[in-house]
Amino acid sequence: MLKQSSRSSLFIICFILFMALSCAGSALAWYPRIGSQALVAPDVGGVVGSNRPYIIGNSENLMEIARRGLLGFSALMNANPGQDEWLPVVGSEVILPYAAVIPRTFKPGITINLAEYRLYLVEQQDEFYRVRIYPIGLGRDGWQSPEGTYEIAEMIEDPIWTRPENMRDPELPSIIEAGPDNPLGRYWLGLSLPGYGIHGTNRPFGIGRRVSHGCIRLYGSDIEDLAKRVRRGTPVTIIYQPVKVSTAGGQLTVEVHPDYLQRVADLEQEVKNQLKQNDWQGLVDALLLKQTIREARGIPVFFDRAEAGTEKTDEPPES
Repeated sequence: MLKQSSRSSLFIICFILFMALSCAGSALAWYPRIGSQALVAPDVGGVVGSNRPYIIGNSENLMEIARRGLLGFSALMNANPGQDEWLPVVGSEVILPYAAVIPRTFKPGITINLAEYRLYLVEQQDEFYRVRIYPIGLGRDGWQSPEGTYEIAEMIEDPIWTRPENMRDPELPSIIEAGPDNPLGRYWLGLSLPGYGIHGTNRPFGIGRRVSHGCIRLYGSDIEDLAKRVRRGTPVTIIYQPVKVSTAGGQLTVEVHPDYLQRVADLEQEVKNQLKQNDWQGLVDALLLKQTIREARGIPVFFDRAEAGTEKTDEPPES
């Protein structure tokens, strides 16, 4: 539960734009610090951002690399299978997964895809959409983050956290004032679903993991950036979509994340369903598709035009 702080300040936030990145179709992407921002044509989608290589140094671990790079921990681990999270191989190269498929179904407002631990802010700009991407932390088992369509109902700077009754502990304080120990961080964006919201955190290593009591957590710099770009009434759509497909510019791209809720019975069929929705008439490299689904690395995989003899998208690949 929350109480409005009487303190209010005006912050001028400067983000260094230092990564010029190429995108599919008519999009141009870059990163304010690390969070992805791009322009994409409406009802086209595409791929924004670009993955980056990184060489593991002495005494580094993937948890700290994710935090420094403003990445979600699960995204970094999935993109680099075989690396030990605490003892990665010094001198080895890992992928920092900043690229993402933007489905054409995303509309202005906030879309949260629980399956990929990401929040998308989509803003209309002339005939284009401006897209910004933020990694998030989610609800743990038994405290699942809700799905559905909501809106931002309240915005509080420097919130005060009141421990809910079902979380009371006589050895812990029931109320935490604004400050570095507040689990809500600097900003609370309350949803129209009472008790749930988007907020910062005093535990940044929880970003990209399922550790909350249902709310959506962001890094401190990300929630500060998001809070200045939204307002009360901004629509919020929360989905669970482990498979994303883009055919923008005639380029087939597939992004598959682990289906941790085990909801999708047939991931290959889900890819084909999305291809039909995109009116894709080309062929698909069936072996690459199987590999992409099996690995579920959460990074966009680009498909070349399949040669004659490869299976068509409307025919199920043989096992």
